[in-house]
Amino acid sequence: MTSINDILVVIPARGGSKGIPMKNIKLLNGKPLIQYSIEFALTHFKKEQIIVSTDHKDIQRVAQICGIPTPTLRPRHLAEDDSSTHDVLLNLIKQKKAEGFSFKRVLLLQPTSPFRKSNHLKDILKLTSPNLDMVVSVKESKSNPYFNLFEENESGNLELSKQRDVSGRQYAPKVFEYNGSMYLMNVNSLERMKINEFSKVKKYVMSSLDSIDLDSQIDWDFAELMIKQNQIEID
Repeated sequence: MTSINDILVVIPARGGSKGIPMKNIKLLNGKPLIQYSIEFALTHFKKEQIIVSTDHKDIQRVAQICGIPTPTLRPRHLAEDDSSTHDVLLNLIKQKKAEGFSFKRVLLLQPTSPFRKSNHLKDILKLTSPNLDMVVSVKESKSNPYFNLFEENESGNLELSKQRDVSGRQYAPKVFEYNGSMYLMNVNSLERMKINEFSKVKKYVMSSLDSIDLDSQIDWDFAELMIKQNQIEID
């Protein structure tokens, strides 16, 4: 089990957002979206372990109001639409090492998946081990390449993405999708390869409600409705 003190917590929050303008500081149930992730991080980690990585002064200001010192903005070359999370994390790890800190793991908390709970983190910490590249939170996907996901073949006709004789969804192998809530990554792995090259990855399954990812206004409206109806509990 990873020591809580060996973890660098990163909350990435760019200013650009096409689906919901400035969504990282848009009020969700009366609170800036990023505040949910910051409060979660502060509940479990020391302030010195937490970084809000942003390229926008308004997000920087909100982070500081919420209790996370954010003295500098993300370098411009790491704030473009095509900037990779991997490069951002490597830059932060290098920065922390220069400051005299040494971390074995990085916990990435995406602000757009705010409904993580304390027990989720405890369970993920139990799953991790030094030989793993990553433990990542997921949800079971309703779309399945063995049953209802199709690709165009060379003739332009649709065919199942993966061929297997299954008579119904319940007989198809389960498939999962990252829900964006928590990525607990090995620093050594990050320094050796890109995240999509990780091969030693364990999943932690979360419910569909806890996995809500706020990517569009419809997602946002649904999340607010669930909160008001007390369908979602927030730590």
